[in-house]
Amino acid sequence: MAEDDVAPVMELERALFPKDAWSEQMLRSELAEPTRRYYVAVEPDAPETVIGYAGLRSVPPEGDVQTIAVRTDAQGRGIGAALLTRLLGEALDRGATEVFLEVRSDNPRARELYRRFGFEEIGVRRRYYRDADAIVMRRSATVAERAGEERFR
Repeated sequence: MAEDDVAPVMELERALFPKDAWSEQMLRSELAEPTRRYYVAVEPDAPETVIGYAGLRSVPPEGDVQTIAVRTDAQGRGIGAALLTRLLGEALDRGATEVFLEVRSDNPRARELYRRFGFEEIGVRRRYYRDADAIVMRRSATVAERAGEERFR
């Protein structure tokens, strides 16, 4: 994610998370942190059009998926999986072998994506979001991933 991506990412953020949207200042603060890494997904035919974004916080041996979002009309095309693959690869590259995240309890599609990538539900944060609980999930890198012999789906 670059400076030019902030405005379109914020537009998506507000559209996708109207009750819990980050502020632009929060996003800019995240981008300035050396322990963070953010990515955008763009339309193949229109590289100026941001259709998804994701961010990672990495303080080895732990990492946290800070956010992951895909424009509603672009969902179901593997973009979320591609962004998550990138975040997990970045986590390993930075030495984070345990990756955590919070996902809305009322978002079964996202929960299933995370399960496919080996995340397990380990707890609940009540009222983490304004109108929903958060399910806390964790993924531990495999021995092969730690050795650099395997990458993600």
